[in-house]
Amino acid sequence: MIGNYRDIILAPVITEKSSRIAETGNRIVFKVRKDANKTQIKQAIEKIYNVKVTKVNTLNVKPKKKRVGRYEGTTSAYKKAIITLAEGSNIEL
Repeated sequence: MIGNYRDIILAPVITEKSSRIAETGNRIVFKVRKDANKTQIKQAIEKIYNVKVTKVNTLNVKPKKKRVGRYEGTTSAYKKAIITLAEGSNIEL
């Protein structure tokens, strides 16, 4: 069980693709805990930002191989949530 709502939402995802998603619809992308489900994510966003959420889409981002010189490694895997807000609701990041 996850204790605090702020433990579920880790950070907003600020990339070119997430900016494009935000422009086309009333949607925002967040990085969330891997064990959080859609209902918990929806409740956390509504409590923290005081907005109305209509839809939550989640996806697991797989790790990618990266190389720096002769050293190889992988990026960390995480879960991403695309939040659709109700009309009139807005979150300023």
